[in-house]
Parts: sequence; structure tokens; C-alpha cells
Amino acid sequence: RGDGGREWLADRLREAGVEVEAVAAYRRLVPEPSIGAWTRVHELLAGEPHAWLVTSSEAVRNLDELAREHLNADEIAQLKHATLVAPHPRIAQTARGLGFDSITVSGAGDERIAHTLLLAVPPVVQPVPTNPAHSRMTETNASTNASPQPAATAALPPNPPFTPYEAQQRRSAGGPLLWLVVVIVACAATAGGIALNRKVIRLDQQLTQRQQANDAQTAELRVRTDQAVATVHDIDSQMSQLEGKLADAQQTEQALQQQYADLARNRDDWTLAEVGQMLSSASQQLQLTGNTQLALFALQSADTRLAASDSAQAVAVRKAIAQDIDKLKSAPSTDLTGLAIKLDNAIDQVDSLPLDGEALIAHTVPHATPPADTAKVAAATGEPRWKVWWQEFSTGIGQQLTSLVQVRRIDNADAMLVTPDQGYFLRENLKLRLLSARLALLARNQTTLKSDLHAADAALARYFDNASKRTQTVRELVKDVDTGSAAVEVPNLNTSLQAVNQYRSRG
Repeated sequence: RGDGGREWLADRLREAGVEVEAVAAYRRLVPEPSIGAWTRVHELLAGEPHAWLVTSSEAVRNLDELAREHLNADEIAQLKHATLVAPHPRIAQTARGLGFDSITVSGAGDERIAHTLLLAVPPVVQPVPTNPAHSRMTETNASTNASPQPAATAALPPNPPFTPYEAQQRRSAGGPLLWLVVVIVACAATAGGIALNRKVIRLDQQLTQRQQANDAQTAELRVRTDQAVATVHDIDSQMSQLEGKLADAQQTEQALQQQYADLARNRDDWTLAEVGQMLSSASQQLQLTGNTQLALFALQSADTRLAASDSAQAVAVRKAIAQDIDKLKSAPSTDLTGLAIKLDNAIDQVDSLPLDGEALIAHTVPHATPPADTAKVAAATGEPRWKVWWQEFSTGIGQQLTSLVQVRRIDNADAMLVTPDQGYFLRENLKLRLLSARLALLARNQTTLKSDLHAADAALARYFDNASKRTQTVRELVKDVDTGSAAVEVPNLNTSLQAVNQYRSRG
């Protein structure tokens, strides 16, 4: 195949089980006609009858591309209306897509293509006047030229016999008669040639008239074809509209059938459907707000509605509702608002909590008790004065060292490496944990709540000063929320909903 050619033949061979290896044997390029060729094209587009033969879709595209580059708008319009002969319908479809409107599909084979071209562009017959005399003379000359010549070795003819004077006189008298016959024959040949010429001219005129009539019929057929195509398009659009209306009618019919089915339900069906809607709304509100009293009121209302029915299905649903009512009554109540307030208080105190590496020191200057009077102390205790002085001196030194140096135990060494900037982010992360715990508390997400509370308590124990009263207070608030959130999960209404859904599925 060509470089960048079609894969159709290779694909069909592969489908048949043939091993195919593609070899690029040539390349197809857009031709560039010479100036003389473009001059001939301009002459043809000026009005001379002609037709275009295209043997591939790529040839059609090349013709369109060259026309847009080298022809003006009128010539392009004439080209699009010119007769186009294509051997295959696919080529015709490509030409029609590019704007050519006069396309003839000839079929494969040189004979079909040549026959279609002859029909598309009839030859122009030019009459040639003929002269019978001239023709006869030409034939005579031809026959004379074709007669055999005597051989060079033939014998000479004999001498003519002696003719007397009377014979010569008779021969001279027959010459005018011969010329008269020749003149008559020449006149007759001229008259016959003129008549034949007129007949040829008349035939040429008739042929021209027939050609014009055929052109008119072709134009009329083309107009009718265009009208038929427009009519087909209109019919297609009308069919599309009818199909849309039919689909709307079918949808309307289905809606009416559904309405008829709904109206055909009895009173028990409507009651159970209303009860199911009430139970579904109560279940959603219970999961979102945790308001057991509202869900209990909805269950009691549904039980009241079903009390008026004596059907077995209504009794089964009332039993399921009674079980859910007992479940809601026995469910413990949880003060979610109080727990949320405790988390808010803990979040407000996070900024004032001291980190483990920046605990406040009470005495930051050397401090010691003033020395007492050694004489009085020695007299009171009965000890030597130097010994009393030494005890006072060593006690003062110890007090000063104690006021300057403080030793504390820190189990987490990385807490001492927290810089002030990191301390800011540490407090912000702790706040985010507590806020996430608050959202999980309100959403009744027990798993997320426990995880965030444990992570916040671990951060308080690891990075903050646990000897501080504020830190101890925040940790107590976190523990209280953790302890009080054991009953955050609320019961569901699955028993009643399953009973209603089971009745609907049976119905």
C-alpha cells in the first residue's frame, strides 16, 4: 500500500486468517499542475463542455484544495456544478460532502468509465464539405498511382500505322464531345456535393437541437431530484416530530396507568403508605437530631392511624411499632448540649495552657533568708560561735542555689525541643481535634468522637505541663465528655420500617 494508506484490505485479510506485512511502496502527494494546465482549466470553466474523472477520494480532496488555491469564486462555483465521474459510490459520497452537485457513478472498469464519459460529454460534430468530383479524381489518382509500372526490360510498343487525312479529321471532331461530357459530369458532381453538404448541415442542426433538448431534460431532472431530496428531508423531519409525539403519548399513557393503579388501591394501602412515610421521616429526624421524643410521637401517631384497620398486615405493623416504642422509651437520654459546652470551654482554655518546656518558675533571682546573729544563736544553743557561723553560711548558699536551679522530671524528651512557633501550631492542632470531637458528638458518630478525644488527651499529656492547674482542668473536661458520651448512639426504627416494606413487597 501507499505511505499512510488505508488499512481496509489488510484488516479484511487478517480477519480471514492471513498473515499480513504492510510495505509502503509509494507516496501520494498533492500534484502541482503547470501554467499551461491551469490555462486549459480556465478555458474549460469558461463554458466549454467537459467532465472531471476522479478515481479516488483523495483525488477529490486534492482537486478541491487546488481549486481553492488557484481559482476564483466564480470558477470554483462552475467547478462544483461541472459533471464529475466517479467509479465508486464512496468517492461520490466524498465529492458530495465537498460540495459537488453533479456526480455520476460509472462503476469499476475502463469500459464503464469510458462509456460514462462519452455520455456525460457528447462529441461536437463539425461538418466537412465534400466534393464528389474531387473525391472521384482523388480515387482515380490513387488507383493510377497504385497501378503497376511497366518493367524497364519490357519491349517498346510498335510504331503506329499510317492514318490517312480523313481519319485524323474524325479524331479531331470527337474532342469537343469529350470535353462536353467532362463539363456535365463536373457540374453534376458539384451539385451533388452542395446537396450533400446541406444535408450534413441539416443533420448537424438536428443533432444540436437534440443535444439542447437533452440538456434541458437533464436540468429538469436535476431540479426534480433536488425537489425530491428536499421532500425527503421534509418527510424525515415530520417523521422525527411524529416519533417525538408518539414518545410523549407513550409517557402520558404510562403516567395515566400509574395514576389508575394508585387510584385502584384500597383504604388499607393508602393508610400503610402514609404510615410508611411517617416512619421514614421519623427515622431520618431521629438519626439527624437524636430527638427520641419526636420519634416516639411519630410512632404513636402511626399506631393510632393503624388502629382503625382490622387487616392482618396492619396488626403485624402495629406489633413492630410497639417494639420500637419500647426501645425508644428504654433508651438513655444524653445531655449533648452540656457535653458540647464542656468541649467549648476546653477549646477556649487551650491558648493559655503552658507547654512542658516553658513551665513558669516562681523564683528567678538568688534568694536566701537574712543571716541571724551568731552570738545570740551560740549563746542560746550552747555551741561554738564558729560552728554557728558555718551553719548559717552553708544554709544561705544552699537556699541561693535552690532558688536559681529547679529540677523537674519530663518523660517525653521531644517536649523540651518544641519552639515557640511549633507551640502555636501544637495548640492549633489541639483545637482542631476538639472541634472535630464536637462535630462528631453532635453528629452522633461514636467512633470519630472517641478517636478525637483520645488524641486530644494524649497531646495534653505529652506536650503540656501536667503540673499546671489549667492543664489538669482541660484534661478533666475531655475525660468528662469521653465518659458522658457512652450513650450517644440513638436507637433506630428498623423494625417498623421492615414491617412496612415487607407488606409493600407482598402487595
